Amino acid sequence: MDVNERISEQLKNNKIMLYMKGSPQFPMCGFSGRAVQILTACGAEFGHVNVLEDDEIREGIKQYSNWPTIPQLYINGEFIGGSDIMMEMYERGEMQQAIDEVMKAA
Repeated sequence: MDVNERISEQLKNNKIMLYMKGSPQFPMCGFSGRAVQILTACGAEFGHVNVLEDDEIREGIKQYSNWPTIPQLYINGEFIGGSDIMMEMYERGEMQQAIDEVMKAA
């Protein structure tokens, strides 16, 4: 399975998916930590991939999304953005709304 197939499979199996440095319990960068805080504050149940443990995914996800940085959030397989975009959406109430919709449908 190539990296794009692996990513597609991960996204198919997780309605909310965060590609991050570290884990939700131990984020390895401030941006990943902020992304986890936002998702947690919204009550999201989410999957995650620690890109520091998988170089193929670390580089592949950047190509997949055409976005150069980590973390990256996907909701229903759609690329949402990194921690700055997540924060903007959170402040406008859009992140909570998006997560509520996904959680109700689950």
